[in-house]
Amino acid sequence: MGKKVGIMGGTFDPIHIGHLILGESAFHQFGLDKILFMPSGNPPHKQQRQGGASNEERIEMVRRAIAANEHFELSLEEMHEQGYIYTKETLKRLREQNPDTEYYFIMGADSLMSFETWRDPQEICRLCVIVVAVRDHMSTEELDRQMKHLRELFHADIRKLSSLNIDISSRTIRNWTAQGRSCRYYLPDAVISYIEQQGIYQEEPHETV
Repeated sequence: MGKKVGIMGGTFDPIHIGHLILGESAFHQFGLDKILFMPSGNPPHKQQRQGGASNEERIEMVRRAIAANEHFELSLEEMHEQGYIYTKETLKRLREQNPDTEYYFIMGADSLMSFETWRDPQEICRLCVIVVAVRDHMSTEELDRQMKHLRELFHADIRKLSSLNIDISSRTIRNWTAQGRSCRYYLPDAVISYIEQQGIYQEEPHETV
């Protein structure tokens, strides 16, 4: 039997408790061997990101956030020298390196709704199982329709993640930090301490993503 590995990709600016809950839920629901937390260098849809943490700071926040969980692992696969890399390229490289491993790519419902705009979505579906997390603002019927559509269009293996939904965004965390508001319980204590020590997010962000 080969391994089953989950992938939690994202900007993680910063990583928060919602990311960790999704990773833990996927690990148990699908019987995975581990979850790779994979911060993206500069993702294609966020190339103009301003007011955020540096690559090094985001990596360190992920490292601290997952340190106590033996089945969470930091992956720098997408810290690419060009600044960003597409999901298809990451999955292809991982599959070539680990042909006996089945990858479960975890995404939010919002990402699934725009999945057809991604680079080569059919190839992504060929390379991995897609795991989708439900969001409070999206109806079950709407999500089910999109899942059915993508299954028929791309022959995708899409599975719904049963998880407690912590509807908090990294953008909200950045705003709260800039305003001096506490983020306690929304971030691991080790991440809060690091943000305070480094003075990250002290100025009001101007980006809209």
